[in-house]
Amino acid sequence: MEPPANPGVSPAELELTMENVESALYQLYFDPDMEHKNVAQKWLTQAQASAQAWQFCWALLGPDKLPEVQFFGASTLHTKISRHWSDLPTDRHESLKMQLLSHILHFSSGPKLVLTRLCVALASMALNLIPQAWSQPVADMVRAFQPQKPDSEGGSGAEATQDPHAHCLALLELLTVLPEEFQSSRLAHARRCLLREALAGEWAVVCPMLRQLLQSQDSSIQVKEKVLRCLSSWVGLDVPLGESHELVQDCFTALSNAELFDTAVETIVNAISQPDSQRYIEALVNLMPLVLGLHDQLKTAAQDGDMETSHGICRIAVAMGETHSRVLLEQVEHWQEYLALVNMILFCTGIPGHYPVSETTSSLTLTFWYTLQDDILSFEEEKQAVYLQVYRPVYFQLVDVLLHKSHYPSQEEYASWSSDDKEQFRIYRVDISDTLMYVYEMLGAELLSNLYDRLGRQLMDPQQSAVWQDTEALLFGFQSIAETIDVNYSDVIPGLIGLIPRINISNVMLADTVMYTIGSLAEWLADHPVMLGGILPMVLQGLVKSELSVSSVSTLKRICRECRHDLGPYAQDVLTVSQDVLVKEIHKSSQCMWLMQALGFLLSALPIEEVLGRLHSLISPHVQQLDTLAQQEPDPTNKQSIIHILGMLSSLFTTLDINRQADSSEGASSPRLTPSQITQNPVVVVLQQVFTLIQTVLSKWLDDSEVVEAVCGVFEKSVRTLLHDFGPMVAQLSEMLGQIYSAFPQASALDLARQMVHIFAGEEHHISNIKNLIEVLTSATLTIFQQGPRDHPDIAESFMHLHAQILKRKPDMFLSDQLDVKGLFYSGILSLKFPETPTVKAATLFFTELLPRCKDMPSLGEVLHRDGKLLTETILQAVGGESPRSLTDHFSEVLLSLNRHCPALLSQWLKETLQTPGFPSAQVSTEQKHTFSQQLLREQTNKRRVKEIVKEFSLLCRGLQGSGYSDY
Repeated sequence: MEPPANPGVSPAELELTMENVESALYQLYFDPDMEHKNVAQKWLTQAQASAQAWQFCWALLGPDKLPEVQFFGASTLHTKISRHWSDLPTDRHESLKMQLLSHILHFSSGPKLVLTRLCVALASMALNLIPQAWSQPVADMVRAFQPQKPDSEGGSGAEATQDPHAHCLALLELLTVLPEEFQSSRLAHARRCLLREALAGEWAVVCPMLRQLLQSQDSSIQVKEKVLRCLSSWVGLDVPLGESHELVQDCFTALSNAELFDTAVETIVNAISQPDSQRYIEALVNLMPLVLGLHDQLKTAAQDGDMETSHGICRIAVAMGETHSRVLLEQVEHWQEYLALVNMILFCTGIPGHYPVSETTSSLTLTFWYTLQDDILSFEEEKQAVYLQVYRPVYFQLVDVLLHKSHYPSQEEYASWSSDDKEQFRIYRVDISDTLMYVYEMLGAELLSNLYDRLGRQLMDPQQSAVWQDTEALLFGFQSIAETIDVNYSDVIPGLIGLIPRINISNVMLADTVMYTIGSLAEWLADHPVMLGGILPMVLQGLVKSELSVSSVSTLKRICRECRHDLGPYAQDVLTVSQDVLVKEIHKSSQCMWLMQALGFLLSALPIEEVLGRLHSLISPHVQQLDTLAQQEPDPTNKQSIIHILGMLSSLFTTLDINRQADSSEGASSPRLTPSQITQNPVVVVLQQVFTLIQTVLSKWLDDSEVVEAVCGVFEKSVRTLLHDFGPMVAQLSEMLGQIYSAFPQASALDLARQMVHIFAGEEHHISNIKNLIEVLTSATLTIFQQGPRDHPDIAESFMHLHAQILKRKPDMFLSDQLDVKGLFYSGILSLKFPETPTVKAATLFFTELLPRCKDMPSLGEVLHRDGKLLTETILQAVGGESPRSLTDHFSEVLLSLNRHCPALLSQWLKETLQTPGFPSAQVSTEQKHTFSQQLLREQTNKRRVKEIVKEFSLLCRGLQGSGYSDY
């Protein structure tokens, strides 16, 4: 077929005629040039919105047109009816309805896409007319699709000769899209309720017809599939199960037909998952035998490895059991049926095969077990006891099933799995682990004894030929429970700790679980340190294997953290093995960091006179390596090694706190160590020894933010852990920080300075060092602000946080002549204008700390008088639309602070700034601005109310007031 004329004309220039629409459609569908397609798309969208569209859409539906053109015609009709309905005069409604019905009949034999769009258009029309103007839409639709006698009134001979089978499918399509169109339409709440009620009333016409079609021998597979989809669609309207359960029962017969199976499952699941259906107990009870009747089909499918069938039947059983567990539990006279359903779901949980490779069904059932348990435990005590008698044995069986399902396949088979399958299996085991933990609430200590007895039999009985997977699964079950539940009172743990060393950990998966199990018992070991000797060698044995890296290192860290005061006798072994694996680089960088944290805990608890020597031998090889690297020319490999070594030192210093030992070992009241007890903290001694080396590293890498950050990290972690013990380093570090920042400003240096201000700003003998440092940092940063700070949001953020901390801890630093207070105030205002949220938040924090101090500090008061108006204007601009709405609360805190500390000035500034036309937004009137000022100035204490006032004003400025967006 030839395309129409005008192929070369840009649609933008064309008038709205049918030919031009067709020409644009050819351009959209068949022109290879994307630019042309986009122009056509734009023009066609405008064409659809035009008044002429009501006319040209019918011409596009002509029988001689291409399907693409007809589809556009049908879509245009839907667009006009759903979005421009009010443009159509009322006297045109009836003829439009008849035209639509006639076209649906005409297209009933295809193309399917066009038919569906026409059905959606008629559904949309029905939603506009129900119930006043069209009281019985479904009955009218059914009547329109009845086969007509050629000579009867209202039926043309042409239509009568058409295929009744196609008419039936078209009617079902129309009835299916009617509820779907209702669900997807944007309707006011009252209108939605009215329509839902009217449509639910129509179900009385739809339901018997669907039953008849589903039961009829003459209905084709196509018709039956459409019936199922139609029921699914109406179920979404919450049609009462009491009125449709016979139709739902009929759906079960479709499950024996392979072609209908998937659709029937979907429909049954939708129907019985409606929470409302709990009101129709009789209907549920009548459906129960049909669900149970699927058990044989389920078993056969499981035996044959037919995953689709077992998956579908499982979905039905779970929908029934999970949605209605409480209701069905309460039907005491039917308890055996419900127990049978629970056992059917248990069969699904334990379905043969490895998830997710040879079965995908078992995971569907896990939430059912939570629901059932919750419902049983929610009954009052007497009733609960009866249910527990019936269901506790089922839950013990469930534990067996879950442990079996958590089994790894053989190593050969596991190696052949894709990484995606392995990841899905890992997540599946996490879900099983959570379920076991939950089930423990119901089964209690008996569950742990049960697992322990089975493990004991496996490991102690020479007759038992247990495979490694059995042992792994039992430990996995133990660990799942011990990880979250306080097992300190369990009498089986000593036995378990005694059994663990008997396990052969040559298999990696089993060894991993052994490590994690030991880790989960670290708190218990802290209370029973006598057991450490038997278990620690196993962890150290795991530590030397790279394939056990994550599990062995995390377990050692947990033991060192929980049991550090009892590790003295084993410290040498732990340190020797750890030093060895670190030097041999057995573990990846992140595990080395964890290992260093573990050793920090271990060293913290050793006798103080031993710590320094042990610390030296631990870090010497790494410091020597750092020294070698510092002499070399910078290159990417060196850089990663430097960052790695600095990271290890940071990690070690994060946990190495000898004061913690004094705090915890002699009771909370004991004093921290005084300088006379120990000349200097070992960490400080080490830092002083490596200080020159670190300066050498910095001199080579000063312009590299990652290296500078790693260096600052070493000191920051030390300051945080050592607190005042870090004192001897303050002078050196302050000088170095000032130098590196002046040469190459980086946010990490400001963050480290903030830590130092936090701890040392109040100490007389450190104050001059800190003060000098702050002056150097401030002067260098203000230079950046003068040059344009836009590319340094991180520096602006850290700078604001640093000065907020100074104002909090040592505000009199602001009295210094060396500190450019005007510059600081102005840099705060600039920071408020940044697009980065963290920077803006930091700036608002700076101002809320600064404003209360303006009264007592003349220099600050002066700056506020001079630039307060600019601050007010900047905040109003931000609230008025310049900044994201999520920040409004932060700006409101600055406004509250201004109102609290300089109300007269704020009143004047508000008046002056808000009188500018169109400021802060053209959307707000002079009156609204005046109201906002008055409301704001009235509130000097109520933070919540100020936030509401500012939020309200912000919405007005953005034109969002009353739009529905104001709730988000």
